[in-house]
Amino acid sequence: MTSWTWEYDGYEPADERLRESLCTLGNGYLATRGALPECDADDLHYPGTYVAGCYNRLTSEVAGRRVENEDMVNLPNWLPLRFRLAGGRWLTPETATVLDHRQVLQLDSGLLERRTRYALGEGRVLSVRQQRLVHMADPHLAALRTEFTAEDFHGDLEVEAALDGGVINAGVARYRDLDGRHLTHVHTGTAVPGTVWLRCRTRTSDIRIGMAARLTAPAPVTDVHEPPRAVQRLVLSLAPGRTATVDKTIALHTSRDPAISDPLQAAIDRLDAAPGFDDLLAPHLTAWGQLWRRAELDVPGEAGRILRLHLFHVLQTLAPHTADLDVGVPARGLHGEAYRGHVFWDELFVLPYLNLHFPEVSRALLHYRHRRLDRARASARAIGRRGALYPWQSGSDGREETQRLHLNPRSGRWLPDHSHLQHHVGSAIAYNVWQYYESSGDAEFLHTKGAEMLLQIARFWADSATWDENLGRHRIRGVVGPDEYHEAYPGSERPGLDDNAYTNVTAAWVLTRTLEVLRTLPDPRRRELAERTGLDDGELEQWDHISRTLYVPFHDGLISQFHGYDDLAELDWDDYRKRYGDIRRLDRILEAEGDTVNRYKASKQADVLMLGYLFSPSELQGLFSRLGHRLDEETWLRTVDYYLARTSHGSTLSGLVHGWILSRARRAEAWKFCQEALRGDIADVQGGTTGEGIHLGAMSGTLDLVQRGLTGLETRAGALWLNPVPLPELSSYGFSIQYQGHWGIRLRLTSGRLEIAVPPSDLLPIDIQLPDRAVSVQPGETCRLLLPD
Repeated sequence: MTSWTWEYDGYEPADERLRESLCTLGNGYLATRGALPECDADDLHYPGTYVAGCYNRLTSEVAGRRVENEDMVNLPNWLPLRFRLAGGRWLTPETATVLDHRQVLQLDSGLLERRTRYALGEGRVLSVRQQRLVHMADPHLAALRTEFTAEDFHGDLEVEAALDGGVINAGVARYRDLDGRHLTHVHTGTAVPGTVWLRCRTRTSDIRIGMAARLTAPAPVTDVHEPPRAVQRLVLSLAPGRTATVDKTIALHTSRDPAISDPLQAAIDRLDAAPGFDDLLAPHLTAWGQLWRRAELDVPGEAGRILRLHLFHVLQTLAPHTADLDVGVPARGLHGEAYRGHVFWDELFVLPYLNLHFPEVSRALLHYRHRRLDRARASARAIGRRGALYPWQSGSDGREETQRLHLNPRSGRWLPDHSHLQHHVGSAIAYNVWQYYESSGDAEFLHTKGAEMLLQIARFWADSATWDENLGRHRIRGVVGPDEYHEAYPGSERPGLDDNAYTNVTAAWVLTRTLEVLRTLPDPRRRELAERTGLDDGELEQWDHISRTLYVPFHDGLISQFHGYDDLAELDWDDYRKRYGDIRRLDRILEAEGDTVNRYKASKQADVLMLGYLFSPSELQGLFSRLGHRLDEETWLRTVDYYLARTSHGSTLSGLVHGWILSRARRAEAWKFCQEALRGDIADVQGGTTGEGIHLGAMSGTLDLVQRGLTGLETRAGALWLNPVPLPELSSYGFSIQYQGHWGIRLRLTSGRLEIAVPPSDLLPIDIQLPDRAVSVQPGETCRLLLPD
């Protein structure tokens, strides 16, 4: 295994779902899981294919109620290619003896290779080698090359390839009681000899899907139509030691694609123009080479290898092709059906990385949010508020997609779900708007779409804040914070909590930042925006007042997660760990016992401590000072210790955030959490969830931990601010970034030294702010600096 490969030796049925997720291939438009082409979907295998933004809505009966869910659709399966000796059983790892099996994911080239040797009896062995690609240069193409070699025998091998339109969404066990049949009107046909097609549509969103497949082989190909499958068959005459090669190339379009009228005809035309496998490979490799140059990352050892895998999956989900699409950041990538393919706040962990490498993709992802601004305003009006209330879970059109019931697999009970009260998603969107501007310098976006989103999110927070005479403070009531375990006060019939510290502080930041942006808008644009939105000076004065008076609860001299948190009971953590071992999903454990996590000082993931993830120490101190509080280093460290001891880390994002914070607060403990974040998906630390799709926020967050967390890198006030914190376990590393038009800026940190190389250009110098000095680096210069101890 090298730093550029991810390999699996041996066939392990129990690990197949995990391997399929981690061996997914994609290009930002479509992705296909790394399932074996000869295997159907069953309890072990799940060959899913997904197109970004392709959703469908269905209604199911759940616990005596009709429940509507929108899902990212599992599209027709293009992978099927099975084989058998003439008249024998179809060969799979479950029907034949596997002598050797190996899968290799080539990260540098975006190729998945598998080699399997099947024992056929009587001393006969069939060797199967496959190479698969989902084309990074042409996002509508994918291809599979299969090489069959007979070892010491002659014989005929029957091969059957298909496009299968009979698929359903069944990749997540706990969703299987729900309706998963999203495709309808499946038709198949032949375009020209050797090329078959399949068309269908989604049942309610009416997205039309066209797929065409071409089979190239050293034998005649017969087309057979067995709806909902388009089938192609051939017979290979195998001789000892001679390899027979079968290439399958497919094209896929949907009616959501721009500049087409008929998805099926577009797929047929694209496939007709597509060259053979070898010629397809060249532009694919070139495209991947360009991606790796823009996202250069040099971290030594095992950590570097895992980071490269994480980067690979981020690039496959949110490639430059994504910039042409109306899509958000799917929390589980395009790798499976967990979370129904929905868009959460995970972009908060993704965009800061993309901003400094692929700003055009960040901009497109923010456009997704802007296009749904009117829907967010309608959601705010529906609860009697002004401004924009963005959904906790988003899909096709921006309505709230959060389920109202969720299943506890431990108890088998369907329970009310109040996570739609996580209104802090609006602050995350505002934060990403500002971070994108600071890193890209894209004033046009900030002054137009960005300012509109900031204004309406700020307006929502201002209208959500109510004045409390006794406290002399504004309060935000009835919300849920990032923790997610706490959705209500113990015994309360009303969901939601009051004055979640993270929510209130980030709301104050949104109000403050929006006021700053509005003040700096060009006069004509400011007037235009004010006229369109009814904004006046009185409203701005109110925002300024609220931004200084939002209530932040404290107890015992540290920040309270929410008002009343101190009244909750302490949990016997040692007892629960002794009884259950893994208590990451403490909420499910307690509910199955007839209890509720709402009663305890126990968090799923970082909540208050998320503030230390978003804001540098100086920024956070400034925010609290504006709110009338002194947040010194001692208070913050005690707050970190307090919540660290009361968090179960039931989210893959939790280890990431704690590693980020501890790298500055207590370096000796930081690496444990960094490792947890790195291993989250490859070791499936959440217990089976990675097989349902990767955790894109955690993967991208580990990249950003190296890029911004350990370097203290901020894009602020027209400069790059750096304040590195050396970790003994990661003392030497480097990466490149794109900043305000400068491409390929290289940063390298080694043993107390910082090197910054700026490529030649006609742009202005880059200002670098260090804790003890400021330097200016001209284009074409390399600056080497000694860092303070």
